[in-house]
Amino acid sequence: MMKKKFNSGEKPGQRDKIPSMRGGVAVNHKQARQKNDAPVREPADDVCWGRQPVLDLVRTSPRRCTKIVIANNVRPPFLDELVDAARSGKVVYQMAAPEALDALCPGVRHQGVACRVTETKLLELEPFLKELPEGKPALIVVLDHIEDPHNLGAAVRSAEAAGAAAVVFPKRRSALPGGTVVKVSAGAAMRVPMISVVNVARCVEQLKDAGFWTVGLDNGADAKNSLWGGTALQARTALVVGAEDEGLSRLVGKSCDQLVRIPIRGVVGSLNASVAAALGMFEWSRVYLE
Repeated sequence: MMKKKFNSGEKPGQRDKIPSMRGGVAVNHKQARQKNDAPVREPADDVCWGRQPVLDLVRTSPRRCTKIVIANNVRPPFLDELVDAARSGKVVYQMAAPEALDALCPGVRHQGVACRVTETKLLELEPFLKELPEGKPALIVVLDHIEDPHNLGAAVRSAEAAGAAAVVFPKRRSALPGGTVVKVSAGAAMRVPMISVVNVARCVEQLKDAGFWTVGLDNGADAKNSLWGGTALQARTALVVGAEDEGLSRLVGKSCDQLVRIPIRGVVGSLNASVAAALGMFEWSRVYLE
């Protein structure tokens, strides 16, 4: 029987080339290409853009903001709001021609506002687990090779909203927390602990040894129980979510203490990976944090 997988709707061949890691910091080397093979420019990974994402970032993580660039055609009341937030957080800002924003944020709708951000700090799993308070509910979200940065950003945003302790992702064959992830996550990628690992299956085993009940989301035949069954999630849970088109890898699925499914009606057959992750996170939050 073929397994139904959580799917982002991508078609084969549509994925970007995978970024590499340099010194524990996300570095993006991708160059999307048009049909004529001309390179398409994209914002650098240290740039966050858009009015609300930048405003949220300056208000919540001013130390991670190195400079705000504002187009000189941006008007009050938003201009006053952003400048006040920048002054309050002691963030440098400058006014510039709209063309400067176009050059800084090519190919995206920047709304006349962009912010240079410091590199997202990536943590190691073992030191993080040692510092995690014992005896308290904790949710760790493990993403098994999610390659779409929009999915990663959406999952991190949900993780913060659901009260997750951390988000874990692999160093290879995975989206990394660059500018797109920071923007989509509304800055949550700079606030939620982001842990990079070499091997997801080994990570699941480490979490089990640390006292976490590991639950994989999978709509295949091996997932006998529903997420809504009331017994899957425990106070200290590691929620494992598979890739957009492949779902959980075989070794990761075998490593989990339990596989659960999200009941789906209609003909769609699958959910976006970040949507599935959010459902699992908020089910845990409903039980242990309300």
